[in-house]
Amino acid sequence: MLPDLSTELTARLRGAFRNAGYDADGVVGALGPQAHAALGRGEPEAARRAARDAGPLGTLIRLFLLGDAEDPADVAGALAGLDVEQALEAQVLRPCGDRLRAGLDIRPYGDEDGSWWVVADLDADQRGGPVPADHVLGVGHASISLARATSRRPVGALLDLGTGCGVQALHASRHAERITATDVSERALRLARATFRLNEVDVELRRGEWFAPLRNRRFDQVVCNPPFVVGPPRVDYVYRDSGLAGDDASALVVRQLPAFLAEGGVGQLLASWLHRRGEDWADRVSGWLPGNVDAWFVQRDVADPALYVGTWLRDAGVDPRSDEGRAKAGAWLDWFAENDVEGVGFGFVTLRRTDAAHPDVVCEDLRHAYDDPLGPESAAWLDRVRWLREHDDDELLATRFTVPGSVVLEEVSAPADEGWAAVVRRLHRTDGPGWQHELDETAARLLAGMRGVLPLRDLVALLAYAEGLDADALAGAALPVVRELVRHGMVAPA
Repeated sequence: MLPDLSTELTARLRGAFRNAGYDADGVVGALGPQAHAALGRGEPEAARRAARDAGPLGTLIRLFLLGDAEDPADVAGALAGLDVEQALEAQVLRPCGDRLRAGLDIRPYGDEDGSWWVVADLDADQRGGPVPADHVLGVGHASISLARATSRRPVGALLDLGTGCGVQALHASRHAERITATDVSERALRLARATFRLNEVDVELRRGEWFAPLRNRRFDQVVCNPPFVVGPPRVDYVYRDSGLAGDDASALVVRQLPAFLAEGGVGQLLASWLHRRGEDWADRVSGWLPGNVDAWFVQRDVADPALYVGTWLRDAGVDPRSDEGRAKAGAWLDWFAENDVEGVGFGFVTLRRTDAAHPDVVCEDLRHAYDDPLGPESAAWLDRVRWLREHDDDELLATRFTVPGSVVLEEVSAPADEGWAAVVRRLHRTDGPGWQHELDETAARLLAGMRGVLPLRDLVALLAYAEGLDADALAGAALPVVRELVRHGMVAPA
C-alpha cells in the first residue's frame, strides 16, 4: 500500500525542488530546447548528457525524468532538507544496490501562468516492464489534450471526475473557486493528494465509482478524463479500463453528467465511440444524450481496430509479439469482429445544461491539424449557439454582420476560354480549429458586403437586384448558410 505523502514531506520536497530550480522552465533551461524535445520523443541520451553538469538540478532530472540510479550523496544534496530514509519510507525513492532510483514519477508540468509538480506512478519504460493493474498514469497526451480543450472561464464549483494524478484539477485551480475530485482508485487518490499538497492546491477528494460519491451535488463545470478505452468488458488497468463493454463508459458519463450540472453549467470530457458497420457515429453518440443539454461532439481521430489494439498494448508495456500480447490482442480483435466494429472514434464532448425547448446537438469531424487550444473555442461555440437560438430568422435578417479578420477566402481556378474560372471557393478561418466552408459565387458576394453597416436583409435585397434573383428565395437560401458560419465563428454580429 502506498503511504500518504504527508504535508511535512511534500513541503520539504517543494522546498528542495524550488532551491534546485526543478520546475518546467528550469528543466528546459538546463537541457536546452533540442535535448528537451528529444526527451519528449522518448530519446533520453541527449538529456542525460546535458544534465551531467547541471548540479542538483541535473541530479533531479536524471532521477525523476530519466529513471537513472544515482549516488545517495548526490540525491541527499539535491533533496536538501528532506531525510533520505523518510523519502524511502514514503516510496518517493527506492534502493537499487548501493544507489537510489525514483520510486514515483514526480515531474514539473506547467502552463502559460506557471509550473506545478505532478506525482504519478513510474511508467513502463521507467519500471523496465509492464505496469500493474492499479497503475496511476502521469501527464500524458490524453490529459494534455483535455486540458487544452477545456474552457477556462471563472466558475464557482468544479468537479474533476476520475482525477487520476490530479492534472485537470491543477488546471482548474486557475479559474475555479472550489474544486472536488473523485476517483475509484485509492492509489490514485493518494497520489492526487500528494500532487495537491506539493502544489498547495486545496481540493476536496472523494472516492467512489462514477458519480456515486456526489449525490445531490451540482457543479458549474465538470471535467472528466474517463477510462474510455473500448473493447471487451474487462479491467486490465484501472486507469484506462472501465469494466463496461464497448463504448459504454463514455456513454455513461455523457448520459449522467448533465444531472450534476447547475443550470447553464458546462461539462467537458474525452470520449471514445464505436464505428459499427451500417451505423452513423453521430447517431450513436447523440443517442446517449438526455434531453436537457446542448452538446458538441468533436471527432479528432478514427483508429483502425488492429492499430488501436496494438497502441494500447504498447502503452501498458505489453509486447504485441509476446504470448501475453498475442492472447490479449486476439481476444480484443475477436470482440471487435463479433460486434461489427470497423473503427474507434476519439474526441471531445462539450455539454451545457439548458432549459431550452430545442437544445442544440452538433457532431463534427475535426481531424485536420490545428495549433490553437480548443478550450476557448468550446466556450465561444456555446455562446454562439445560444445567440442563434435567441434570434429567429427575422431577427437574423435585421442583424448587421462582419467577417472577422482571421477569415480569408481562398479560390482555386482552372483555365477557361476567357482566362481563369473559379472551380472552388473556400472560406477558411485561420485561427481556432481552422474551420473551412465551400461557398458558391453568390454566397461569396454576400459575405463581401458584411462590413457591419447594412443589415442582412438589405444585403440580400441588393444582391438579388444585382443578380436578377428573387429576394425572398435568396434570403431563404442564405439564412442556413449564415447560421452555420456564425456557429463556426466565421461571421459575427457587428
